[in-house]
Amino acid sequence: MISFPVGVHDASSWYTKPMDMECKNTLFASCIATFLFLLHLSLLFHRLHELHQLAGGYRVDEVQWSEELCQVDSGPTFQKALGNNIVWALSQGLIQVPLACLVAMILVRKPFGWRGLRTIYYLPNVISTVALAMVWVAIYNVDGPLNAILAGLFGMEKHNWLGNPDTALFAVIFQTVIYIGYFMIVLLASAMNIPRSLYEAAEIDGASTFAQEINITLPMLRGTLITTMTLAMAYGMRHFEATFLMTGGGPAYATTTMGIDLYLKMDALRYSEASTSGVFLIIMGTLVITLLRKLFGSSDPMSEMAQ
Repeated sequence: MISFPVGVHDASSWYTKPMDMECKNTLFASCIATFLFLLHLSLLFHRLHELHQLAGGYRVDEVQWSEELCQVDSGPTFQKALGNNIVWALSQGLIQVPLACLVAMILVRKPFGWRGLRTIYYLPNVISTVALAMVWVAIYNVDGPLNAILAGLFGMEKHNWLGNPDTALFAVIFQTVIYIGYFMIVLLASAMNIPRSLYEAAEIDGASTFAQEINITLPMLRGTLITTMTLAMAYGMRHFEATFLMTGGGPAYATTTMGIDLYLKMDALRYSEASTSGVFLIIMGTLVITLLRKLFGSSDPMSEMAQ
């Protein structure tokens, strides 16, 4: 027989009350601040050690120190990578997630063959990134199927999609943005948990399918949309694999990202500049998460209804 402690009469009293939103925000900010402080401390020690080796001692001229610090963020490669990272984050957060949400809202209605469509949409997520990148390199090739289709339909001349700085970045982004399967599954699972009684009441009131999606589905998916948008933009900020495999950051650094810039600097033994790129990457990721929380909040109608 299980005996409860004195003053405890049921199992529900064992649970602690959830932290309020202010405590959660304070805890989150404290963790981020501590992490950034320790990171900057380690990077400062590394740079002091590196400058000690270059100058033969810790007496470093103040002008030399400031020039060394400004060398990274003033370089054209770094600035290009920073801009490309912002484009990547925005494209995945504002294009990939809305596309995934649209498909999820269609599939939750369970049209004919919706299970097969769900599998097809998710299939690219279980295929190797290397394999997918090589397939798209062949598609974008000058003699590839894309140019052949465009020439047959519109009479367009052959174009080097990955070799032209004007189109290389958007070509790489396109082949990533269309893989909506991961976020589609997350949004679909959340949409299936919306109570059917809400839609039945809307139908009785004469609401159309479009009105139901706008006034019921989207508001109920608010919390999940914020989560998926945060994940998508975080993935965009740290993007590396597909671009590195398809273009290597070229041509003329047109597709380089912070991750590729960091890798190339590490490969060239420029460790201090690579560390600075890593710090910028972390700071930008933190700013993106904080900005999304401020713009959209963190409330979840589904969780509030469950309570």
